[in-house]
Amino acid sequence: MVFPKSCIAGVLMLAAAMTAGPAAANQRRNGGKLLLTNGVSSVEGAAGGGLATWAVIAGNETEDGNGAAVHATYVALPDFDLTSAGAAIGLSDRVELSYAYQRFDTRAAGAALGLGRGFTFGQHIVGAKLKIAGDAVWAQDTILPQIALGVQYKAAERGAVLRAVGAQRTRGTDLYVAATKVWLAQGVVADATVRFTKANQFGLLGFGGPRGQARSAQFEGSLGKMLTRKLVVGAEYRTKPDTLGFAQEDDSYDLFAAWAVHRNVSVTAAYVDLGDIATVRGQRGLFLSLQGAF
Repeated sequence: MVFPKSCIAGVLMLAAAMTAGPAAANQRRNGGKLLLTNGVSSVEGAAGGGLATWAVIAGNETEDGNGAAVHATYVALPDFDLTSAGAAIGLSDRVELSYAYQRFDTRAAGAALGLGRGFTFGQHIVGAKLKIAGDAVWAQDTILPQIALGVQYKAAERGAVLRAVGAQRTRGTDLYVAATKVWLAQGVVADATVRFTKANQFGLLGFGGPRGQARSAQFEGSLGKMLTRKLVVGAEYRTKPDTLGFAQEDDSYDLFAAWAVHRNVSVTAAYVDLGDIATVRGQRGLFLSLQGAF
């Protein structure tokens, strides 16, 4: 399944249109979120951490406005490269709509795997998220976190290859529930997310396989410390299904630093470990992401 360029351009134009207009006197209306409390863009396009999706809504606007975010991410591994780019819009800090395209380059490993040097996999991800309770930042007088429900529809390319390696389907839908809380006095942000998925390697290698054809519950967690109002450091952990027969799929983790260069620009750098990928061992490397938020 290939999304037309006009569809992607439309998302970006809609995001720009909803964030345009005169500045408002109310800070909560004019980009009222505190720096970095809206998270960064995950590799799947939703607001959160680099690996984990959070309950926060994309963009800098609070309930009095509509916001947006765009991102570009590069993950450099010893034998592979992963890139992700996309956009998300946040409506009244309650609803988030997102799109991302992932590209996985096998480089020289592609030849060893019998695919050909530089063989690439790709995937389109369309997501929606709804905040159903709490507020991660403004509700400091309660222990209730912000809670959101989300869905991500994923359409992987290279269907013939995916079926050859044992994937049951080339398209799949992830469902998740996320809980996120920021403790301003302690400078701590935490998230716990349960994702119901059958995606192999985030969906890049299809969905389901000989070891399982139904969705399973997987965990995503993030814990960060605000060293300053512009700098957050922390760690993430994400479990994944293991359904393909030809290779074991490992869990992933990262150690990250997110820096707000400007109210509208942030940079995230991380050491990331994706484990073994398609029989190629020890895929640990650099995660680098640039986000613009409005």
